[in-house]
Amino acid sequence: EVQLQASGGGLVQTGGSLRLSCATSGFAFDDYAIGWFRQAPGKEREEVACIASSDAKTYYPASAKGRFTISRDDAKNTAWLQMNNLKPEDTAVYYCAARVGSQYAYWGQGTQVTVSS
Repeated sequence: EVQLQASGGGLVQTGGSLRLSCATSGFAFDDYAIGWFRQAPGKEREEVACIASSDAKTYYPASAKGRFTISRDDAKNTAWLQMNNLKPEDTAVYYCAARVGSQYAYWGQGTQVTVSS
């Protein structure tokens, strides 16, 4: 059974930090790119970070660049999202997902991040 377990969300003040974890099982983690997404109420889902499987190259949109850092440990089948200098507009449910090729095949449940002003 494929599982992606996102955790680490919570309530933090503006300027604070959180580290999200994505613990996985049931698939060949090291063959998959890992992405972090978020979705706020009434907004579309947004990809905020991605890390490749082969060379661990990373991608961030402008909204996350310089503040978010994605990492992975293939030995632990786990990925992380370090989020610094958080802003109220970062408030959302955050999800991790696993991709091979162009399609995200597996998704985890979300973890709520709330940034107070």
